[in-house]
Amino acid sequence: MAAPFFNTPFQPYVYQSPQAAVIPFQILGGEAQIVQIMLKPQEKVIAKPGSMCYMSGSIQMDNVYLNENDGGIWQWLFGKSVTSVIFYNPGPNDGFVGIAAPSLARILPIDLAMFGGEILCQPDAFLCSVSEVTVTNSLDPRPRNIVSGVEGILKQKLTGQGLAFIVAGGSVVQKNLDVGEVLVVDASCIVAMTSTINFQAKNTGPLRRVVLGQGDNLVTATLTGPGIVFLQSLPFHRLSQRIARAVTSPNMRENPKFFIQIAIFFVLAYVMIVSSLILTDV
Repeated sequence: MAAPFFNTPFQPYVYQSPQAAVIPFQILGGEAQIVQIMLKPQEKVIAKPGSMCYMSGSIQMDNVYLNENDGGIWQWLFGKSVTSVIFYNPGPNDGFVGIAAPSLARILPIDLAMFGGEILCQPDAFLCSVSEVTVTNSLDPRPRNIVSGVEGILKQKLTGQGLAFIVAGGSVVQKNLDVGEVLVVDASCIVAMTSTINFQAKNTGPLRRVVLGQGDNLVTATLTGPGIVFLQSLPFHRLSQRIARAVTSPNMRENPKFFIQIAIFFVLAYVMIVSSLILTDV
């Protein structure tokens, strides 16, 4: 009998928690989801700025700077936020807060206790967290470090034993890699992975493909187990690039004049070159 094609198949991600008591939450919607978190008295949620959609009247909101934001001045200079928002329930009654995904994205609950207390994420994947979760952001603007390794692509590290919520685009699958099992993926499709996975990134083509291509699948990542990786089918930057192409790229049926202008330009350039050669010979 032939061996199965996959040693460990890809699986849709389903949240499971071994904890007996966890803060109740509910994920609403199919795309551009909202996570609604119930807060008992004295409980709090830490979230990205601008992510709040709604909250009960008993919840207090405060904008604070967290010391774990590495290189805060660099993040600020490159347009990144160096603060977080805390939603706190001073009591005495239960309250709730609704945190929205920043784009057409799905929200994934990640119980860090199930992943050894640490997980690496793509930039800006973190949405919010409850209990004790530390979010460490790194930003290295040096071009030589863009695809040098895991620190060049997975720029967020979540540590702790609490519950974190991250965002991903399109469909999300989970792959459990066995020891020595190798998986090659588009680097932008990685949402998160455990730190036990060996990560190697590289450019997939010659320079002419980078210059003349459309920017798709230019960087691949080779992942070697053991560990768990979460993959997304529609990274936000890929979606934004295709929207930009649809808006800026002319279509022959919609703008045939553009191609006529290009043809005239080449004809005139050809005439000028031939004329200059004839005059030079004379």
